[in-house]
Amino acid sequence: MSRIERLGDIAAELKKQGVVRTIAVACAEDSNTVGSLARAAEEGFAKPMMFGDEEKIRSTADAEGVSAGLFEIVHEPDPYNAVRAALKAVKDGRADILMKGLVGTDKFLKAVLDKEEGLLPKGAVMSYTCAVEIPEYDRLLFISDTAVLPFPDLLQKKAMIEYSVAMARRFGVEMPRVALVGASEKVSASIPGSLDYAMLSVMNKRGQISDCIVDGPLDIFCACDPESLRIKGVETPIEGKADVLIFPSLEACNAFYKGLMLFAKGELAGLIQGTEKPVVVMSRSESAASKFYCVALACLMSD
Repeated sequence: MSRIERLGDIAAELKKQGVVRTIAVACAEDSNTVGSLARAAEEGFAKPMMFGDEEKIRSTADAEGVSAGLFEIVHEPDPYNAVRAALKAVKDGRADILMKGLVGTDKFLKAVLDKEEGLLPKGAVMSYTCAVEIPEYDRLLFISDTAVLPFPDLLQKKAMIEYSVAMARRFGVEMPRVALVGASEKVSASIPGSLDYAMLSVMNKRGQISDCIVDGPLDIFCACDPESLRIKGVETPIEGKADVLIFPSLEACNAFYKGLMLFAKGELAGLIQGTEKPVVVMSRSESAASKFYCVALACLMSD
């Protein structure tokens, strides 16, 4: 597989591989969901199953100028039942991917996390990884965790690395460089996260975290700018060319990626990690292009 250099190339790679995934969408009644799924269906890599109020789905499709014939519509006007029906379609194997539409994230994830009927295996860590495209950086950046783990512990950070590396490798990055992001390059007992980073770096060297290069703590400059390494005299196997950025907290990561979206004209594709099947949860503030990229990413990551 060739390396996917831009988010816009995901769809072409899916079509090249002949990938077609069925996506079960809960409460599929809003314009952004309808528009992104219609585009994915038109490009030939997605078959949307739209669970929700049929009349609203059809009227939204009309307003967006797309054909409702692109969708399999399952009339289920009650949001709770729509979420459960979409989830069941994935659990039963009738769909490959679960996606959130016009329903609260808390209600949606409550169903995903249900111990009896949900999609998170016992003992698994649920996290979130984004693939971010920034015009001023020469490669895609995979960052975690933007949405799920407020203050990840050592084992959760290990899972975040493994999920992000798996995603990067699906994009054709053979040996992802993982930078553990901090405020400086020094390990200090006064900054507990830096101690985790030191242990994770050693775990990587000893093969407990494989198929990647892990180092940290590193600040953003040392992680992503080779010239900064020269100026600061820092040596790291990341070499200022990070593919993956792991952050110490949700707040830090969330603020970082939203800053890239707002000020650096970034685009993203993100996905819940750790579940049995891909789960798409999109923010209302994401662009129409990012929503489409999220759908394409889910199809790329679906086995």
